[in-house]
Amino acid sequence: MRSETIHTRSQTQQARLAAIYEVSARLGSIFDLTKLFNLVMDATIELTQAERGFVMLLNEQTGKLDVVGARNFDKRTISAQNSTEISTSIVERAITTAEPILTSNAQEDHRFADVQSVVGYQLRSIMCVPLRVRGRVIGAAYVDNRFMSGVFGQDDLDLLVTFANQAAVSIDNARLFNQTDQALSRRVEELTVFQQIDRQLNRSLDLDRVLGLALDWAVNLTQAENGAIGLVGDSAETPDSTPHKSINMLARKGDQADAEHTIQSNHPILDQVLRGGDVARSRHESALADKTVTQLAVPIRNQGETIGLILLDSPLENAFPREDIDFVGRLADRAAVAIKNARLYEALRHAKQQQNDFLAVVTHELRSPMTTIMGYTDLVRSGAAGALNPQQVELLETVMGNVKQMRLLVSDLADINRLEMGHLQLKCSAFEIKNVLRQVKRSLRERIHDKAQRFSLTIDADLPPVFADMERTIQVATNLITNANKYTPEGGMIGVRARRDGQFVAVDVVDNGFGISETDQEKLFSQFFRVESKQVREEKGWGLGLSIVKMLVEAQGGEISFRSELGKGSVFTFKLPIEDNQT
Repeated sequence: MRSETIHTRSQTQQARLAAIYEVSARLGSIFDLTKLFNLVMDATIELTQAERGFVMLLNEQTGKLDVVGARNFDKRTISAQNSTEISTSIVERAITTAEPILTSNAQEDHRFADVQSVVGYQLRSIMCVPLRVRGRVIGAAYVDNRFMSGVFGQDDLDLLVTFANQAAVSIDNARLFNQTDQALSRRVEELTVFQQIDRQLNRSLDLDRVLGLALDWAVNLTQAENGAIGLVGDSAETPDSTPHKSINMLARKGDQADAEHTIQSNHPILDQVLRGGDVARSRHESALADKTVTQLAVPIRNQGETIGLILLDSPLENAFPREDIDFVGRLADRAAVAIKNARLYEALRHAKQQQNDFLAVVTHELRSPMTTIMGYTDLVRSGAAGALNPQQVELLETVMGNVKQMRLLVSDLADINRLEMGHLQLKCSAFEIKNVLRQVKRSLRERIHDKAQRFSLTIDADLPPVFADMERTIQVATNLITNANKYTPEGGMIGVRARRDGQFVAVDVVDNGFGISETDQEKLFSQFFRVESKQVREEKGWGLGLSIVKMLVEAQGGEISFRSELGKGSVFTFKLPIEDNQT
């Protein structure tokens, strides 16, 4: 009879070991932690015939135990409230000692009889084994029966220990897999975010906006409470005449976001960054608010020099983990480039403003003396100051011709200045382009005739009206046809054609003149640029006409292009929007 009992127990034990082997094989293929925890608990309860079971893991950040799996005999998840109705004292002992615990009746066990949770929850049969992997305890597996004593024996505990070892490895592998997967997902998400950041930062050349955008991203993605971003500058000299560095915080978020703020170099967080040129993270009195916080300072560096600082505050002691620090560091690198571009743009804009101011003064001051010169020259030519001999008349004609050239230059400079400053007033309306081209043809007839050039004007039928400034369109057409006349030899050909091109009316000005080399084509619309050709240099000009034409056409919503071949001629095309395209 005794041998039959031993044989039966042996069979039962083998069946349970086989079940452990089968479940362990399944555990290794599951990386979803919720499914894994539920499978571990369901298998544990089935193997030990427990009423309920729990998996608890140590939280590395808080140091506390988190219940990650809780199931009952019916393979149902136990509610969060009931998950706390266990003996945490027994669990903590198992984890602290790294030894399994078995009690057949905790109510009478001298080790636990006076434990409040055991008495309060009327716990009886309990087993708890530590989950160990790679030489450390990561948590515990706990099963119990609150109503019956003597449910578990040593065989059950040995079985649970064996299974717990297998489960611990599977749980650790799944956690590592999920951490790697989360890190990869975060990196992919971060790359996507940086694409948005790059687009926003590079879209603006306004320094304050660049700083504000960078700070918004830093605060939002690290969940900081306060934040500021600023640039390094020299503060007022101390009594010993030693200049000190300071940070002028140009953008702020959080407490006192609208307040102006300058951080002196003697503040510990700033001193640490300026001295070491590296990230600083510490807990101390905030540089942004009157309270103790965890503060992160990340330098913005350009060519090895710290030019600015991103400063973030959080009340949490464990704020700004490594991934946040790395993110803000990469953000600072991008901000450095955007700040450099914004500063260069600001310097260029300032220089351009000075140039425009100078041109405005010069053009204004030159108009009055030129008017006087032209007036007196006309007066002398008319004989009002006495009769003139032929040589004197010729000299006066030369003076008048040069003054007219100067007046054209001043007019061109004034146009450029108004266009660049955005002060040019356009009077756009609908008109027929054919009328403009016919008017320009009449005004240039004498110039074309003097060089014996053939001129043709072709206007497609049913051409719609354009919506533009008529006077400025006359200026554009006159300039392009005049250029064709100047840079086409005597007896050459000039053709003008107006046609529809989608939502535009296009005007082609074609000549068989000198043409433009590929090298010169790259600079053709630059101000004061003239082709390095003897034939071109013989013609009078300032190199401003084409740059003005381009700005005028584009200011009216049009386009301009050209194609040319050296020695064979050129085709310049300008397009203006049709009336139907306007709202």
